[in-house]
Amino acid sequence: MKKILKNKLSILIVGTATLMSSCTKNFEEYNTDYSGVTEEQAQFDYNHIGGYFPQMQQMIYSNYNWGWGTNWPFQIMQNLNADIFSGYMMTPTPFAGNINNTNYALVDGWNASAWDYTYWFMMPALKSVEDLTDNDKYLHFNAVAKVLKVLALSRVSAQYGPVIYTHYGESATGGEYDSEPELYNAFFSDLDMADETLKSFVAANPDAKPFARFDNFFGGDYDLWAKFANSLRLRLAMRISKVSPALAQEQAEKAIANGVFTEGEIAQVIAPGYTHPLAAISGSWGDIAMSAEMESILTGYNDPRISKFFANVTDETITNEYKGIRQGIEIDAKGTYGGHSLVNFSPTEPVVLMTSAEVFFLRAEGALNGWNMEGTASSLYESGVNESFSQWGLDASDYLESDLMPAEYVDVKNSTNSVASDSEYMNKVSPKWDDATDDDIKLQKIITQKWIAMFPEGNEAWTEYRRTGYPVLFPLVINNSQGVIDSDNGIKRLNFSVTEKTNNPDGYNEAVNKLGGPDNGATALWWDVD
Repeated sequence: MKKILKNKLSILIVGTATLMSSCTKNFEEYNTDYSGVTEEQAQFDYNHIGGYFPQMQQMIYSNYNWGWGTNWPFQIMQNLNADIFSGYMMTPTPFAGNINNTNYALVDGWNASAWDYTYWFMMPALKSVEDLTDNDKYLHFNAVAKVLKVLALSRVSAQYGPVIYTHYGESATGGEYDSEPELYNAFFSDLDMADETLKSFVAANPDAKPFARFDNFFGGDYDLWAKFANSLRLRLAMRISKVSPALAQEQAEKAIANGVFTEGEIAQVIAPGYTHPLAAISGSWGDIAMSAEMESILTGYNDPRISKFFANVTDETITNEYKGIRQGIEIDAKGTYGGHSLVNFSPTEPVVLMTSAEVFFLRAEGALNGWNMEGTASSLYESGVNESFSQWGLDASDYLESDLMPAEYVDVKNSTNSVASDSEYMNKVSPKWDDATDDDIKLQKIITQKWIAMFPEGNEAWTEYRRTGYPVLFPLVINNSQGVIDSDNGIKRLNFSVTEKTNNPDGYNEAVNKLGGPDNGATALWWDVD
């Protein structure tokens, strides 16, 4: 990290009470700058509503300008948990004496951040918008807010489990928790409202773009917002396909009927001053690098996307062009693995939250399930690969005919961390589709390619790994969970925020009850079943 993390966290702890007060009771006063204009002037061109949206949009893949710097909050909100647990990345930095998240010694001070910052900064802004737009005049803004709410809280729920959603703002402590089944029903209901409202507005006002000045996603295009709502519906439907198959199929087929992302469509954040956090965390600080699994799969497949994702090694003792780090190993000093491949993103790289490639892979899996996805599993799979390659300016023709397999992993610093090609933990599928193989092999191909295509969005990749078990990840060499988390099963969730334990003990106890298991990293979420 750029500075010593514990010093940053201590500043947060000291200021927690003040922050929570300013972010809830006085949100409009402290978080909205009308530069001296009157309330009447602020309402001109929807400024009194639209001014909240950039903050909300930039909080999803969090790099909002907090006043404390823009990059390190993301580091503890996602990068040192989901980005690593997904098999995408690994840190060469031995934080906390190398006893930390990477070897399942969960750090509460890090892992509370995704919860705390969402409820301190995202949700108060969203509540203000909902209160201002719960009427016919501004209902189209309400619809966009609903999509952002589902996007943000489905991500937070995927990290923790039960969250405060339908009852947010109803009490001084935030409101009543929703169980996960309740959450997904609410998600689908809100997406219904958003889809219907946005389409009705466009039909009545075909040339109007009232949201354009405030939109960091689609430039005010409500047709794309409706497609995004239904693409998100498809993602969430697939997530619950094992625990609620009838509802999952119903919602997935509704998403296709309503319209989802197609060729070249993408949800990404582009805003003045908004930079990609990995450019600093990896490129400047050197705190995150390629994982061993990424090296194995991308080099084994001879995948040209590797140069778009990662930089060449800088350690002159390494002969490989690209080198990853295995999770859960002994790291004595940052310099040991510091010359491995860093993430190759510039500050101006757009932050991507969902792509047409992911949507095609979701449709491919749906078709494999026998759902009506308007295409076969094979054609939709190949469309997903093509879309991912196209996103990076590449051609996938040869790749889709490749029988290459992932490569063995060799730790050049410590051979005991290597993984041989015949290991049970090696992935054993190629990019080429084969209709003659069984459905489990087909699913592994779909998820492996989706995993590659979603990089670097580790939150969704970790979720999909827990849901499907693909791609196969290497188990930890060192497990410091004191027997709580099984190395082969992997980490299932983050502990609830320590802020909730302290400030909302009744709500916390309710959340643990609805979780259905102990508040630790081994308790599987509702949709995570074998």
